[in-house]
Amino acid sequence: MNQTTNSILMIRPIAFRMNEQTAVNNYYQKVIDELDSDQVNARAQQEFDAYVEKLRGIGVNVIVVSDTDDYDTPDSIFPNNWISFHDHGHVALFPMFAENRRYERREDVLYALEDAGFYIDHIFDYRNAEDEGLFLEGTGSLVLDRINRKAYCALSPRADEELLIEFCEDFEYTPIVFTANQSVGKERLPIYHTNVMMCVGETFAVICLDSIDDKKERKNVVTQLKSDGKEIVDISEDQVKKFAGNMLQVRGKDDKRYLIMSQAAYDSLTKAQIKTLEKHCEIMSSSLDTIEACGGGSARCMMAELFLPKE
Repeated sequence: MNQTTNSILMIRPIAFRMNEQTAVNNYYQKVIDELDSDQVNARAQQEFDAYVEKLRGIGVNVIVVSDTDDYDTPDSIFPNNWISFHDHGHVALFPMFAENRRYERREDVLYALEDAGFYIDHIFDYRNAEDEGLFLEGTGSLVLDRINRKAYCALSPRADEELLIEFCEDFEYTPIVFTANQSVGKERLPIYHTNVMMCVGETFAVICLDSIDDKKERKNVVTQLKSDGKEIVDISEDQVKKFAGNMLQVRGKDDKRYLIMSQAAYDSLTKAQIKTLEKHCEIMSSSLDTIEACGGGSARCMMAELFLPKE
C-alpha cells in the first residue's frame, strides 16, 4: 500500500473556460474579461503542456489523454473529480454536481490506461446517486490517507455524507467528516472541495484549520493527523485562495518524493512553511494562473493518481 504514486492521468483541454454550472458554489472562479474564449483555452493549453513537461522532467509517468469535442466539457482538465484509481485494479466512478461535468466520464480513458499496461479488475459505480441529487466528487471531495485508510471529507453540496460512507465501506476507509468554510462577503459558506483546503502526504499534512469553524471537528482532524505521525503545516484562508491547499505528493525518478503545486501556491507560502515542507520532500511548482482563475482548481485537481497494478 502506497500513499504516493509515480503514474498520473491528465486530460488535455480543447475548450477550457469558466464553467458557469460550477461557479454557483465554487467561489474561486472568475471571468478574465480581457481574454476571449479562444485565448483562455490557448493559455490553459500552454500552462497544461508546460506543467506536464515539468512533471515528466522529474520522472513522473504522465499519461495524457486529450479531451474530445463530443460534448461541452469546459472542466475536463480536472479528471480527479470523476474517477479514482486504487490497488487491486479497482476504479471508482463518481456522481458529479454540474450536469456538463458528467460528460467528462469516458470509457475510452479506461481503454487508454489498459493500452498503457494498467490492469482494471472492478469498477465501483456511484453515478446513480445523481438521480437523487447526491454527489461525491472523487479525490476533490475525498482526501485519502491510503496508508492509514482514512478518508477526510469536508461536506458540501458536492460531498454527501451517505455516499462518503458507502465509498468507505467499499474501499475500507474510515471516514473523517467535517465542514470547511470560506468567507464569501459576510457569509461563511462551504468550501466546494476538501482538496482545496487540505493535502495529505506520507509524513505531513497541509491544511487550513481556520476554515473548520466547529472546534470539535477541528480538534478531531488534528488528532487524526497527529496520531498517524503527520507534521501539520497550517495555512491561512488567504493562502487557500492562492490554492496552497491544492497540492499533491508524487514519486519521481529513483523513487524521489516531490510535492507538486502551482506557482501562485508556492509564492503564497511563508519561508517557514517552505522550510517545513522541504524537510519531507522537494517542491515543484508550475504557473497555472489561467486555469486557476477560470477553473477555480489547481495543480492537484489536474492529476488523477494511478495506483492500478501493471499487467
